[in-house]
Amino acid sequence: MNTASDSPDTREQKPRLLGINHIALEVDDLEAALAFYGRVFEFTLRGHHEGMAFIDLGDQFLALAERRSQSPDTQRHFGLVVDDRHAVRQKLESLGVQLLPGPGLDFLDPWGNRVQVVQYRDIQFTKASQVRKGMGLANIEKSATALQELAAKGMT
Repeated sequence: MNTASDSPDTREQKPRLLGINHIALEVDDLEAALAFYGRVFEFTLRGHHEGMAFIDLGDQFLALAERRSQSPDTQRHFGLVVDDRHAVRQKLESLGVQLLPGPGLDFLDPWGNRVQVVQYRDIQFTKASQVRKGMGLANIEKSATALQELAAKGMT
């Protein structure tokens, strides 16, 4: 695959990006962050030590790092994949978390991290069947649109 900086005669073999292992978020208070995310989402804590906590996402994780060093985000964000986006919206609204305008489900956590929430069935992102089974998600099927997007890439 060519990138904008490649030309046919200067192209070289490069390592391929395969996915994301984890995202690290800066928070001011680690315990408060775990409590906030625990009120919104069901999760398992993968690990915890001074200044860091790791929320398990099956074969990936979300790292929370104490001590924010930058200003809150406006456009920079990360996306969390969930099994029920409608339930997340309801939970955020019940907690009084301000949802950001737009067609999706975006919000700022108490430390200014912009979070975008997407429904697993509606996006191309796919967990391996054994990972889905281990996470108790074996019965979630992809939507027709997501399957079409995957098929267009030869990934079905």
